[in-house]
Amino acid sequence: MTTPMKEPSVSVQLPSFATTVPDASQRADAAVGVGLAGALLTKSRWMTTLGALAFVAIVIGIVSLHYGAQPIAFTEILRLLVAALAMESGPDDVNDVTRTILEQVRLPRVLLGFLVGCSLASVGVVLQALLRNPLADPYVLGVSSGAALGAAMGVLFGAGATVLADAALPACGFAGGLMALGIVYRMAADHERLSVHSLLLAGVILNAIFSALIMFITSIMEPNRAYGMTAWLMGAITAPTYGSLLGLAAYLGIGLFLLLGQVRVLNVLALGEDSARALGVDTERTKRLMFVLAALVTGAVVSVSGMIGFIGMVVPHAVRLVVGADHRVLLPASALVGGTFLMGADTIARTLLAPTEIPVGIITALTGGPFFIYLLLRRKDRLA
Repeated sequence: MTTPMKEPSVSVQLPSFATTVPDASQRADAAVGVGLAGALLTKSRWMTTLGALAFVAIVIGIVSLHYGAQPIAFTEILRLLVAALAMESGPDDVNDVTRTILEQVRLPRVLLGFLVGCSLASVGVVLQALLRNPLADPYVLGVSSGAALGAAMGVLFGAGATVLADAALPACGFAGGLMALGIVYRMAADHERLSVHSLLLAGVILNAIFSALIMFITSIMEPNRAYGMTAWLMGAITAPTYGSLLGLAAYLGIGLFLLLGQVRVLNVLALGEDSARALGVDTERTKRLMFVLAALVTGAVVSVSGMIGFIGMVVPHAVRLVVGADHRVLLPASALVGGTFLMGADTIARTLLAPTEIPVGIITALTGGPFFIYLLLRRKDRLA
């Protein structure tokens, strides 16, 4: 008679959270399989990726400061920037005209372009994660049009001429963007559940309605103001004062900081709403919070730059192909690439036909429009 084999005893040590509710973000990170080039995301990879993108952004920023109607030597740019950081008067051999062009025109304009690009790309990442659709974009969903309508109404009623204009116009844009998202959300809601296809369709419809209202507001303005409004609606980066730049940075800083704090929740939502709810995520509440933050950021951006389209769609999709779907790296990487992209696009817009400037929205539309058509054709079976 043979004795049954005795199973070897295995000592299993449960993790400290085994007796509590599992950490949804940790399970999501593992389930999504997120990483760089197929590898699991580590701290060194995160720092290397973002460090490389930040270095590229600095290089493109310096190149953008060089080009213009009057080119500025790279050595002069570096010397003036170092002097500005050290709060010194600057080198004596640099003439006052060059210093004025760099410090009062190009530097604030480049910084504004970087902030706007960062914000639009970040909002695009969030909307694509919430809707699980690469076509989601503040421009496509009508959020940009709603924010533009709010800012246009602020200009019509004189908010832009007050001493609080730096804060009033972004607030008007936020209100318009939030209104647009609220209307789109309610139009697309079906028994308190959000339909992706209905949301996209509602965004397109509202985009047309808001654009018509903006054109009506423009038509009843004085000719000079109407011309400026038309140029602004095409998407334009102009040199702001440092005061208005700081005001915008305050709006965007709050919004982007809160969005970055939700990256693990976005990883959970990437598993699907049912899986997210099983992991303890209040999906509807999370959507509402994300939509409010998206409206905050988009409204502030549109109030100063007009409707610059497709950055929120093209940049996140391209970055996702390189770094993977983990929002811990995808969101900050897309922000850096979006800022870098818009700095380069604005440089092309103001130098291609110099001294005439092309609205930067035209450059981004010519870049993003064909990419949108490509995505639409490639994924038409999924969008049917």
